[in-house]
Amino acid sequence: MTASLCCLHTSLARFAATAFIALAAGGCASLSHDPGPWEPPPPETAVAPPYGNGAIYQAGYEVPLFENATARRVGDILTIRLVESTNASKSSSTSTAKSTSVALPGPRIGGRPVTVGGTEILSGSVANDASFDGEGSSRQSNRLNGDITVTIAQRLPNGTLLVRGEKWITINQGREFVRLSGLVRQIDIEPDNTVPSSKVANAAITYAGKGALADANAPGWLARFFMSPKMPF
Repeated sequence: MTASLCCLHTSLARFAATAFIALAAGGCASLSHDPGPWEPPPPETAVAPPYGNGAIYQAGYEVPLFENATARRVGDILTIRLVESTNASKSSSTSTAKSTSVALPGPRIGGRPVTVGGTEILSGSVANDASFDGEGSSRQSNRLNGDITVTIAQRLPNGTLLVRGEKWITINQGREFVRLSGLVRQIDIEPDNTVPSSKVANAAITYAGKGALADANAPGWLARFFMSPKMPF
């Protein structure tokens, strides 16, 4: 009997350890904050128009005489002005109350209620009071200002430009980067060859950092595991 209990205890301990390791691995994998390296556009989308045989006019290299010299070809450089600002807030409040009262008078015999020791025993009453108060609120604010210069990776058939690029900044013990990709209309490009990020369609903007400062400002893997939504508690 003792040997069976020992075997059962050992099996449960092994099962608990295996489950803990599996949950920790899943939680850490799902909470990884490293965005990974940026991949440049495919070579076939960044090939410039070929030169001709020496003629004066070369298709794809013409310079408009009455337009601003802005990015329009694959490989051209364009500056995106980051003017991102978002504010979101939500609040809710609920209050309910309910009161119930029921009286059951007892029968009267000979004009008098039925009593025992002077206490009426056949009458009754029911009373109930219930109330609920709930309140919740949420608020989030984000702001990102700056500039990032990107290159045109592809020109779509309708003239829309697919732009991609990133900028790395190394300061002392940390490295920070801004990464952006999206679609830009040529008509939205300003004379100084800039476009506000509010006019970039399907914009994917990433601002993050690596190094000692970023590591010190992030919880450890065990803390992230216990804060994971996969935790059953």
